[in-house]
Amino acid sequence: MDLTVLAYVVYLVVSVTLTVWVARTLSSNGRIFLADVLHGDERLADAVNHLLVVGFYLVNFGFVALYLKTGSAVDDAREVFEALSVKLGVVLLVLGAMHLGNVYVLNRIRRRGLAEREQYPPVRPDGTTLTDPALWAGGPNAAGA
Repeated sequence: MDLTVLAYVVYLVVSVTLTVWVARTLSSNGRIFLADVLHGDERLADAVNHLLVVGFYLVNFGFVALYLKTGSAVDDAREVFEALSVKLGVVLLVLGAMHLGNVYVLNRIRRRGLAEREQYPPVRPDGTTLTDPALWAGGPNAAGA
């Protein structure tokens, strides 16, 4: 077997394995985070999680396929390792960058959601605020407090 073909096979096997492992890890551990971002809506969190995993696979497998070709022939074992180290290193960097990008975007969404959930005490008609949090939601004495 030609060593270039061997390098291609090893590259594909390792890249696909890493991509599947990272996607499964992100999916299983990211579900809780997504549920929090989506205000506890478990069904929506599962759906978004699945869509993110599909997108992750599409982008990464597409990149792996596009990055398959080597610029020159691989003639010996040293060149196999050199070609694989460059290719797999770039794949790992792309996987890491995509992961950080996803976490950054989801964290921004989460922060926005938390800011929207923050409640400020209601202002009474006389311009003062209610200081007892139990009265904020219209408790028994909310109007006359």
